[in-house]
Amino acid sequence: MGLVAAKIEPAAKEDIVNGLTQALAETNIETLKAQNFHWNVTGMSFGPLHELFQKIYEDHFEGQDLLAERIKAFDAHAEGRYSVFLERSAIEEHDGHADARTMIEVLMKDQETLSSTLSSLAQVAEEHGDWATNDLATGRIEIHDKFAWMLRAHLK
Repeated sequence: MGLVAAKIEPAAKEDIVNGLTQALAETNIETLKAQNFHWNVTGMSFGPLHELFQKIYEDHFEGQDLLAERIKAFDAHAEGRYSVFLERSAIEEHDGHADARTMIEVLMKDQETLSSTLSSLAQVAEEHGDWATNDLATGRIEIHDKFAWMLRAHLK
C-alpha cells in the first residue's frame, strides 16, 4: 500500500475507494459509448466528430487505468465487470443508433456527469488529506470539462 494510502483511516479509505470505483464505472461506460459513436457517426460532420470521439475514448481508456491503479494503491479490489459498472454508473450505455447531434448531446451530458462525480471524489479526498487522489480527480475534471466544452461548441 502506498505511503499516504497506508495512513488513511479505514472509513475514509472506504469512502475514497467508493468514489474511485464510481468514477471507474462511469469512465468505463463512457469509453465504450464514445467508441460506439466513433464507429457509427455519419453526416456532414463525420470527419471531425469521428476524430473527436476517438480522442475521447482513447483518453478515457487511459483514465480507467489511472483510476484502477489508485484503487490498488489502497490495496482494494479494482472492479472489472461490465455488469457491475452498469449497475453503479450514472452514465447509461447507448446502442449507437442516433444522429450526430444526439451523439454530441449525450456525450456532452456524460462528460458533465463525470466531472461532477470526480468533483465529489476530489472533495472527499481533500477532506481526508489524500492529495494523490485529489490530484488525480482534479486532473480528470479538467479533461472532462474540456471535452464537454468541445462537444458543446459543435451544438452552436
